[in-house]
Amino acid sequence: MELRQVEHFLAVAGEMSFTRAAERVHVVQSALSTSIAKLERELDVDLFDRSRQQIRLTAAGDRFLTHAYEVLRVSRAAADSVGEFRQSLMGTVEFGSLISFGPMDVGRALGDFHRAHPFVRLRLRLSQAGASAYLGALVEGSLDLALVSVPDRFPRQLEMRLLFAEPMVFVCRGDHAFADRGTLDLADVALEDIVGFPPEFGLRRLMEGAFRAVGVAPRTQYEVPAGFAAIADLVRNGLGTAFMPASEARRFSDLRPVELADHVLWQVYLASRPVDHLTPATARLADALLDAAADARAQ
Repeated sequence: MELRQVEHFLAVAGEMSFTRAAERVHVVQSALSTSIAKLERELDVDLFDRSRQQIRLTAAGDRFLTHAYEVLRVSRAAADSVGEFRQSLMGTVEFGSLISFGPMDVGRALGDFHRAHPFVRLRLRLSQAGASAYLGALVEGSLDLALVSVPDRFPRQLEMRLLFAEPMVFVCRGDHAFADRGTLDLADVALEDIVGFPPEFGLRRLMEGAFRAVGVAPRTQYEVPAGFAAIADLVRNGLGTAFMPASEARRFSDLRPVELADHVLWQVYLASRPVDHLTPATARLADALLDAAADARAQ
């Protein structure tokens, strides 16, 4: 059994798709399928049930999954442990990202990190199921670091460090009836057609929780699994209004942000395993992100 085969297995198990897994590990699909088939022959067991339209792990595959994460973690730790003899930081950091970084300049932090440590490979993931999916991946070991928006749970195996918190605002066109209001109650906008994220996203859950707290429900008419630029485009074309973090709203000068009287805070955490369990490369990147958050708070 080769380490590359274990990586291929974890990619397919994570994506539940040979096509997406092949893109993730940067190989053609036929090579990935051959690698998995070879691993199954060596283990003399089927790891995936391919009889349905969507593949699933077999009972054997589910058992193998936990140990496969540990194999990959130990192998990476072994490689990183000799870094002091290479005089340079090396390794791979799996980083779960968000579609928005609020006031933080994450792109600059990642760029500075890459220039300082060119032999460290950064692999960025953007979950389409919302950032809460990162928590399980961190516990399992398939992710090293992740930005998590308004988490609804704090697993005891993880360290959650608050990066920033900023207020949400109501966003509309300049000709909207609420455009010149100083503040708005959430009850005032209960009948608005809202442009927002899918239900799994942290920002969507945050706003729905705030609405429930005042006894009303939002009408999210348009669900956009993309960034705030796409949401802003729908708002400026008259399809509805939206809620955004204040830093994001400031990016769209043609739209009007209105403060909420019902204070709603967007909180983003840096999630990881305990600091003493991080590889040197992961720990260094975590420090870079914490510094970027401190710079944002100081501005």
